[in-house]
This record gives sequence, C-alpha cells and structure tokens, in this order.
Amino acid sequence: MSVSDPIADMLTKIRNAVQARHEKVDVPTSKLKLEIVKILKTEGYIKNFKKVQEENKSIIRIFLKYDDQNGPVIHGVEKISTPGRRVYSGYKDLPRVYNGYGTLIVSTSVGVTTGKKASEKMVGGELVCKVW
Repeated sequence: MSVSDPIADMLTKIRNAVQARHEKVDVPTSKLKLEIVKILKTEGYIKNFKKVQEENKSIIRIFLKYDDQNGPVIHGVEKISTPGRRVYSGYKDLPRVYNGYGTLIVSTSVGVTTGKKASEKMVGGELVCKVW
C-alpha cells in the first residue's frame, strides 16, 4: 500500500506509539524523515534513533522518551503542509508553537531546521510540522 503523505504517516506512527506508551517505533527511511528525526533528537523529544537494515528495507528505529512520572515528552505532533496544501512562510512570519515551548520544523533552502534557527539564518521555507 502506497502512502500519499509519508511524513504525516511517520508523525502519526510517533503520536500513536507515544499514546500507547511504546518504547520504540519503526518508520521507513527517507532523507527528509531522517532530518526531522535528527531535529526531534536535538530538541529532546526522543531518546535516540538509529537506521536499521531489515529484510532488504531500510528503516529508522525511533526510541521514545518519557519523563520521571512515565508521562510522554511529546504531547502533540501536527503536520502543517500537506500534499494538497503547501504552506510557506518567510523568516519574519514564522509562527511560534505554544508561545515558544514547542518546536516548528521548517524545510528551507539550506536544509531542514527548526523555526528558531531559520529565523536566525534569515531564511523562510515550507512549514513541515510542529511538535510540543
């Protein structure tokens, strides 16, 4: 079965795994997914990730992170751009996620980055998703 929006599929798998209190979740690999997962790691939303080769398929194994009371660190994940409706923003107009407590992930001309770093570099781009 082909997926029309693989990024939304990955975010949904992460959201469902967090709600079900799973330790890890596997998603198919792509360059954009790998960059998004790297941002989630550096921002502290996941413990770790690794690229795994399984049955001639490359997957990303994402290890989810929970706090001391076993509550999830990721409270929500929302896809902004969709295949039918692309959302772009200049660096001056990048939205804030939960008044700065969340993270905006932007695909820019210099690579995939957070909204804060895109503002610092003065580049806009496609708003991929927001995490809080």
